[in-house]
Amino acid sequence: MVDESTLRLSFLAASFFIVFLFASWYRRDPLLNAIPTVGFSDPILSYYSALRFNIDGLPMLKYGYENARRGVFKIAGFRRWMVLVSGPELVEDVRKAPEDVLSVKASTAEFEYTLGLLETDRGYHMDIIRSKLTRNIEVTFKDVRDELIRTLDASIPVHDDDWVKVPVLETVQRVVSATSNRIFVGSPLCRDQGYLTLNLNFAINVVKSAAIINMFPKPLKLIAAHFLFNLQSNIRQEMEYIRPMVEERFARMEEFGDDWDDKPNDMLMWLMSEAKGAERTLEDLATRMLVVNFVAIHTTSRTFTHVLYRLLSNPEYVEPLRHEVETVVAEEGWTKAGMDKMHKIDSFLQESLRFDAVLALGRVVLRPFTLSNGVIVPAGTLVAVPSAAVHMDGEIYPNPEEFDGFRFAKLRQRDGVAVAGHQAISTSTEYLAFGHGRRACPGRFFAANEVKALLAHVVVTYDIKFAEGTQAPRSFIINSLRMPGKADAMFRKRQK
Repeated sequence: MVDESTLRLSFLAASFFIVFLFASWYRRDPLLNAIPTVGFSDPILSYYSALRFNIDGLPMLKYGYENARRGVFKIAGFRRWMVLVSGPELVEDVRKAPEDVLSVKASTAEFEYTLGLLETDRGYHMDIIRSKLTRNIEVTFKDVRDELIRTLDASIPVHDDDWVKVPVLETVQRVVSATSNRIFVGSPLCRDQGYLTLNLNFAINVVKSAAIINMFPKPLKLIAAHFLFNLQSNIRQEMEYIRPMVEERFARMEEFGDDWDDKPNDMLMWLMSEAKGAERTLEDLATRMLVVNFVAIHTTSRTFTHVLYRLLSNPEYVEPLRHEVETVVAEEGWTKAGMDKMHKIDSFLQESLRFDAVLALGRVVLRPFTLSNGVIVPAGTLVAVPSAAVHMDGEIYPNPEEFDGFRFAKLRQRDGVAVAGHQAISTSTEYLAFGHGRRACPGRFFAANEVKALLAHVVVTYDIKFAEGTQAPRSFIINSLRMPGKADAMFRKRQK
């Protein structure tokens, strides 16, 4: 039975929703009306289009990409209209636009009532991801590999030649959470199940809660967030987990300065060393650790789950991948240098990312923005590149609907191994899995290395197949991200 408070909230939401619809309709910008629409434009049915985009938006992007005049079209969103642009010139227009015209920060408003409630005014944690985390990939690779092996062994208890059924998404999330936190907080905290569960649930709830909250009119969003997202409880729990480490490390910093024997080389230490003023408080550090965990767990586990589903769906790739891994490891060992030489592993990841992109370069227009083709995008809209459609353009990628796991390895072989554009971490106007330009995903180097290490270990350690009666589940879109569904896979010790 539905309780009275839920009924009251639903009634208020419906009332504000109707008022919001018509208020938005009457203040529509004529500049927006001039841009072709995919889906409906009127105040009621446009929300059907927004819902349709979140359920099955890829055909809408493809249709707009193929039919829109001058490379520009729009699709309704729950918060605002999305204006999609394509073609190298228009993509470069968006990439080069200054923050006070096209705002990256404002584009994260979909998380305004989840992550946006976190008080982290100076985003220095993102600079640390871009610099310290990336520079330490080689140094920390052994720790990453040790942790992923330990967590996989615990999560997939294979014995002899028996098959073990494993829920793919949940298992990947646990492995990624533990492996990432080996570099974020070190051991033993990275193995504390309570700590891992806290950060994993936070990452999942941020996305789910944001999707629901964004369906409410703005006056009700904060109320909905109160019921759906217990932020302060998450921060308090994170504080208690890291408190002993923070207090001990600050004491060492006070006594020895910037350096001492056995100084940790992890994300928490990097944050503490960079923090200034109020950023040195336990609450601020805990808040940033939640954000870092969200970024790492959410993106990396989503990516590797898609990769694993594609490997399960295309078992013919297992043997050539095994051969490459074993050949490289014999020469380089399990090292970062070795991972860089696994071109087929990298290609399989890049091809999976090509299929999984939805939108890239999302920016909120702060003041009317004129594209190089003369189209004016009005303030208040979201402008983005339909990367899902770009990645399926036959003029860019021959046979684009066909999954070719070695597509980019072949291009490397053709053009030379030094060609940067044929790597999973690449960005360009035609490959946008991690965005493009100065604001491309700063953690992509660490994330790609982690996913490749996972894929390489899985192919040389296990035999895998889908559970009987199971196939790759359908993915779905939440907040413009392609999310993998749930499925079970069978694992056993490699037999040959």
